[in-house]
Amino acid sequence: MTRPWKPSVTVAAIIERGGRFLLVEEETSDGIRINQPAGHLDPGETLADAAARETLEETAHSFRPSALLGVYMWSASAGRQSNATFVRFAFIGDVGALDASRKLDEGILRTLWLTPDELRTRQAEHRSPLVLQCVEDYLAGQSFPLTLLHTHPSVVRP
Repeated sequence: MTRPWKPSVTVAAIIERGGRFLLVEEETSDGIRINQPAGHLDPGETLADAAARETLEETAHSFRPSALLGVYMWSASAGRQSNATFVRFAFIGDVGALDASRKLDEGILRTLWLTPDELRTRQAEHRSPLVLQCVEDYLAGQSFPLTLLHTHPSVVRP
């Protein structure tokens, strides 16, 4: 029997301050990569809550999503360790101050604030092509209201 195809649902925070974007440098099975604060949706949370949690865990900054940037789909190439397909919900929002006492998530080496041009010159280091695509869409002014997303109460834990 063939195993059913199940893409991984992920979230990402697209955070810009003063013309620079908040990114993380992380250890992956493909080496050290640059990514937005991002990760998998956990059971019992909304997509927006997952983006806030992942941002706090990976950057030690609080994050409050204010808009959906877009929904992206990407399949890891054959040259990588993983051949998974990812569905990414990318959020725009407000970032809080750094909590210097908070330890970054395992595998996160450091945070970076990069300009779009700096990010473009480092494409070979991106975790996926979605990293730059999200920044380009943000710069183009793409944005959708959070009301586009609906979470049935059965999903969220009491």
